[in-house]
Amino acid sequence: MQTTNEAAKATAKSNTKTEAIASRPTDAPKAVPDQQKVAASQASAQTGKAEYSLSGGIIGRLAQMRASLAFTSYQSGFLYMLGGNAQGKAQLHQSGMPKPMGLGADGEGGLVLTAGAQIMRFANVLEPDQRINQTYDACFMPRVNHLTGRLDAHDVGVAKDGELVFVNTRYNCLAKPSTRHSFEVVWKPDFISDIVDEDRCHLNGMAMRDGAPAYVTAVSRSDTIDGWRDRRGDGGVVIDVAKNKVVCEGLSMPHSPRWHNGKLWVLNSGTGELGTVELPKGKSKMGKFKPVAFCPGFVRGLTFHDKFAFVGLSRPRYKRFEGLALDQRLKDADSEPWCGVQVIDTETGVCVDWFRIDGEIGELYDVELVHGFRCPMTVSPTSPDAASLITFNPIQER
Repeated sequence: MQTTNEAAKATAKSNTKTEAIASRPTDAPKAVPDQQKVAASQASAQTGKAEYSLSGGIIGRLAQMRASLAFTSYQSGFLYMLGGNAQGKAQLHQSGMPKPMGLGADGEGGLVLTAGAQIMRFANVLEPDQRINQTYDACFMPRVNHLTGRLDAHDVGVAKDGELVFVNTRYNCLAKPSTRHSFEVVWKPDFISDIVDEDRCHLNGMAMRDGAPAYVTAVSRSDTIDGWRDRRGDGGVVIDVAKNKVVCEGLSMPHSPRWHNGKLWVLNSGTGELGTVELPKGKSKMGKFKPVAFCPGFVRGLTFHDKFAFVGLSRPRYKRFEGLALDQRLKDADSEPWCGVQVIDTETGVCVDWFRIDGEIGELYDVELVHGFRCPMTVSPTSPDAASLITFNPIQER
């Protein structure tokens, strides 16, 4: 791995082979005009076989947004970065991470990630005029790792005071890292009687608003170990954190609540729907979920740019995903489930662009837009690059 500026120089060669991604191999059959085949940089020789394709407009759309797309898959063990290289072609970078799940922006030039038994904070170590391998305009290095133990941490956010807040699914609460313990409890639903090592309600998603957790999603109100598994069809709830009150119910495995443009958005995963929650007003005790778009997959992972929603999709192959309304919706639409990311115009409910994964990788967890960078990469904390890529601030001359 090499930069084009000596101030950020790698001291050893990378074990990651990085290559520009062609729109399609020269010996491949001609693709339809709005679809391109892509190949990923190889970050691990043990990766499951996967094929990547994308719509013809998604890289141009990201370029117009001055952004790139990040997404996670605990199934593959990769944090992915999709952007466009100097030639305007798609560039997909993937880095091995321990069970990567919740992903969020950390101010300017930072990322946070829940990953197995730790929570990582990444910082971009490149200056605006620097490039890695003459390709990547940002290099996100893991600079702070909080060792939490295996908490099955899901969504994560950064509070206005700079502290991390994450969904501690195993202990049914919101938590933050501790300098002494595995975690510090921030909040728990009122229907959870105690902080115990029992995934009772499958608390999973968190919407940040004004630098604080505002809403969370759970698969059920269960207060018994693993009780949520019997309520996957219609036991899902959205909870107002400040009021500690359920504001929407009757959902099917809801995920990824997000506050955007004055609205609360939620993925009703068990029905494959992106929608908003009409919050209760006046004497109304309960809000209502209003679908905006159907996506052909178990929807999980959501981020926005203006009117466009980037929605993560997974193929529901395992028992916890089966037997849901999504199965019938797919059958009625004569459609197979997707794994990938769809870009939805929230004004029309139409998918305007997409990125798709076929093969042995079938599940994603979270998606995030990385603003300000068109072609970023990340570094795994266990890779040789983490030890050999040395950067520092030069001494200022007086």
